[in-house]
Amino acid sequence: MALYLRKNLNTKDTKGTKVYGSLVLSSSFVYLVSFVLKGFIMTLNDQYNQWKETTLKKSLGKFKERKERFETSAGIEVPRVALPFGGDDTGRGDPAPTGDESYLEKLGFPGEYPYTRGVQPTMYRSRFWTMRQYAGFSTAEESNKRYRYLLGQGQTGLSVAFDLPTQIGYDADDPIAQGEVGKVGVSISSIKDMEQLFDQIPLDKVSTSMTINAPAGVLLAMYIAVAKRQGADMHQLRGTIQNDILKEYVARGTYIFPPAPSMRLITDIFSFCAQEVPYWNTISISGYHIREAGSTTVQEVAFTLANGIAYVEAALKAGLDVDAFAGQLSFFFNAHKDLLEEVAKFRAARRMWARIMRVRFAAKNSASWQLRFHTQTAGSTLTAQQPENNVVRVTLQALSAVLGGTQSLHTNSMDEALWLPTEKSVRVALRTQQIIAYESGVADSVDPLAGSYLIEHLTDEIEKGALEYIVRIDEMGGALQSIERGYMQNEIQNAAYAAQQEIERKEQIVVGVNQFNVDEVLTLERLKVDPSIELGQRERLKELRETRDRRLVEQLLGKLKSAASGTDNLMPLFIECVENDITLGEICNTLRGVWGEYVAQGF
Repeated sequence: MALYLRKNLNTKDTKGTKVYGSLVLSSSFVYLVSFVLKGFIMTLNDQYNQWKETTLKKSLGKFKERKERFETSAGIEVPRVALPFGGDDTGRGDPAPTGDESYLEKLGFPGEYPYTRGVQPTMYRSRFWTMRQYAGFSTAEESNKRYRYLLGQGQTGLSVAFDLPTQIGYDADDPIAQGEVGKVGVSISSIKDMEQLFDQIPLDKVSTSMTINAPAGVLLAMYIAVAKRQGADMHQLRGTIQNDILKEYVARGTYIFPPAPSMRLITDIFSFCAQEVPYWNTISISGYHIREAGSTTVQEVAFTLANGIAYVEAALKAGLDVDAFAGQLSFFFNAHKDLLEEVAKFRAARRMWARIMRVRFAAKNSASWQLRFHTQTAGSTLTAQQPENNVVRVTLQALSAVLGGTQSLHTNSMDEALWLPTEKSVRVALRTQQIIAYESGVADSVDPLAGSYLIEHLTDEIEKGALEYIVRIDEMGGALQSIERGYMQNEIQNAAYAAQQEIERKEQIVVGVNQFNVDEVLTLERLKVDPSIELGQRERLKELRETRDRRLVEQLLGKLKSAASGTDNLMPLFIECVENDITLGEICNTLRGVWGEYVAQGF
């Protein structure tokens, strides 16, 4: 009990009664309580032994480590987890750490609350992060070739990029889609396209991430329907849909519906997947696009977690039990240019979310406390000038994600500031991850930078700054209300403007842009999307509409319209619709007719 109190009440925030819980004590009182209870608190050595016999032992029973012994090139054994003041975990006996008790409150052990050191006890010693290259362009057939190429090159998970019409719920033959089909991602209008996209890829054996938000439920329905046609059990499917509409209102803009029905779609997905697709991550709460829009590190953490709080509150309001859905929540962060700050950011976000879920929302299941996240290197830092330099930038950013304990990683290609990446540049990006994994040694010890004075200072400061933002957002009534008032948007815009001013004044050097310039002629290979694909997509849709059961289509769309006006979960109906060749655009237009469209406010 004493340990629980110290872990959960040791906060210097005297205003944010909603951040970690309703009970907030002064730091002096906490210190006094800690001193009085000191004799009852387990020592770090006792805690380490308990971790070893429980959490670690259980993990090793499921996931063996990659090697019997991890060592440096000089033959020095690398500990599983390094501990304060000379303690380690080499397996040669118990360490005798003598660090102060704040270690247990702030860091703890890997795979245990507050998860500062990682969500898995052995992290990459057992399994590397999922190497998931974001890809998709042109037609489903062309993207399928790229996916199978990447899997053949050692990629361990798929990540689907959809074109703009798909992202905002329009078919390829809609007039509004003209000129955009297949340009920034793959064009998907029907289950026929989705079948082609995953041709010869067994969906029960691969994990798939889909970057789709407003129509996420419809694309998930198509994925499930294709998996069923392959003979897969949807209860065994693994993957993620982004499904994060709040950050679309803040930073990205691919929204369709107003907030209330958008949140309903999200909680419908939470509820459906909890029962039918239990291994699927129902949302990827995204700080990536917030950072790409120009936010600071602290803002990225604060606004992402504030959005996460809003989703949890919406699900609870819809009648869901927190432990029934929280374990299927995931996050998506940016790996930006300041390597050490980024490492600290990931650690701070994990610790904050654990405390939010355990204290604020009273989640009981440890899986509900864990912040699991995908990372993508920062597209906004890529330069069109001297594009080969981007390989170095991406390497450093990817390294920060690995040192920070990511579960999944995409590395940008060097030519993405110019055009869609070529096969060669994508291979270099994937090789970057593989070299970090297999050659650098950074994956051999859990949270290898823990205990660095600077890393721990940055972790604490990011947490402090992010908590201050969350308190302000709570005072406004929550994330949605702060978005509607333009608060998050204005904070990001101000940060982006300040950063650009620093570049223009050369207070921040961007190599090859504002210093170290050269005259150059680009000789990189370019990927071009054939404009004729748009015509091909239209022809396929025309054929689909002519050969399907029109009466059944009208009946199902009428049923969808009625259901959208009510409160029934829409996911089963989405699956039924796509299985009967109803298109993405037809489903979304039916919902538009009931709910209307969101129009951004000017601030």
